[in-house]
Amino acid sequence: MNCVKPLAVVRPVGSEDIAGAVRAALSSDKLTVAARGNGHSINGQSMAEGGLVVDMRSTAENHFEVGHYGGTAFVDVSGGALWENVLKRCVSEYGLAPRSWTDYLGLTVGGTLSNAGVSGQAFRYGPQTSNVTELDVVTGNGDVVTCSEMENSELFFSVLGGLGQFGIITRARVLLQPAPDMVRWIRIVYAEFDEFTRDAEWLVSQKDESSFDYVEGFVFVNGDDPVNGWPTVPLHPDQDFDPTRLPQSSGSVLYCLELALHYRDSDSNSSVDKRMERLLGRLRFDEGLRFEVDLPYVDFLLRVKRSEEIAKVNGTWETPHPWLNLFVSKRDIGDFEQKVFKELVKNGVGGPMLVYPLLRSRWDDRTSVVLPEGEIFYIVALLRFVPPGAKASSVDKLVAQNQEIVQWCVKNGIDFKLYLPHYKSREEWIRHFGNRWSRFVDRKAMFDPMAILSPGQKVFNRAL
Repeated sequence: MNCVKPLAVVRPVGSEDIAGAVRAALSSDKLTVAARGNGHSINGQSMAEGGLVVDMRSTAENHFEVGHYGGTAFVDVSGGALWENVLKRCVSEYGLAPRSWTDYLGLTVGGTLSNAGVSGQAFRYGPQTSNVTELDVVTGNGDVVTCSEMENSELFFSVLGGLGQFGIITRARVLLQPAPDMVRWIRIVYAEFDEFTRDAEWLVSQKDESSFDYVEGFVFVNGDDPVNGWPTVPLHPDQDFDPTRLPQSSGSVLYCLELALHYRDSDSNSSVDKRMERLLGRLRFDEGLRFEVDLPYVDFLLRVKRSEEIAKVNGTWETPHPWLNLFVSKRDIGDFEQKVFKELVKNGVGGPMLVYPLLRSRWDDRTSVVLPEGEIFYIVALLRFVPPGAKASSVDKLVAQNQEIVQWCVKNGIDFKLYLPHYKSREEWIRHFGNRWSRFVDRKAMFDPMAILSPGQKVFNRAL
């Protein structure tokens, strides 16, 4: 658990209040300012020891306006708005929806844009940082600035994926598209990682109409463990996982591609079936281990909300979550799978173990996000949940295992980047950013020269 005490919590009405907090810090000897969204950082990134924490939730309703520019729809929303509320309003009032999501939507707009924002649509539309066209930002100089690709562009691209180091996002203009009515949600199982990755990479490399609308994947334990194994795969209580359908050669872990097709209420069942079968017919999953269910689009996007409600009931929501998120190059994902999935976490992590490919060309190199080399890379997320009442020592072991995985990657020359990164030393941050480090430092000097903002990231020390 990370726990530090700020001097004060600021609940701003709008941008000017946030700018006032930054200016107050600037005029002090050592005050810092951290923006806090919905509190889902896992390593204390939104904390400011002895400083000011700006609770962005008080600004959640400040902006909501749908508009059109050049035939493209967009919505202006507050940096403190939750994505789940943006979704519900856009769909119910306008029949529109943002193009790119995260899996869990109880996160603030400003929070995910300060990192990247990744889910199963990112192979097509890029991360959330590739789906905004304008921001209002409070910089570390205490200025309120509107920025875009054309106006104050250096600030715009600095803030996107900038870990809160250059400014606090108070408004974002998010691209929209027509929302489908329904989703066919599909899971298919693989015994072999090579087959899984070949199919996943083929799907994300197809043109829009030639693939699913959502592609993700996960690893699970080859056994009946209700938290880590077979029972986590079926999509409906009426469905059963039949292990007799697995090949004899199956190992300690298995792989699942998670797919979705969007469709309208007016589409016939047969046309949806035909689209699905045409795509599935190209894939080499294990026959008999296919699960599907139809549900409304909003329910699909809020699917993790149900997991949150269950976790709150059983007590695991409030326990520590020592999660590890990485981007790993296509070149090295096979070695990573052998060491990490088949050895270090072969018994599971008490939660999902995500792994699926993304396309570098859908990301903008001008943002502050850093990625592995190559067009195809993988996101890996070990989303650990700790049982209620677990001793601190057991949590420490999980944190140590995360560090072991990172250290193994470094030692073995794995081309990787931490997503939602957390490092404690300057040397580690320099390694993380690689040849982008000097650009990151230059941007800091431009937009937050006193290093007022986001001290919990531990990238820069407050200037005296």
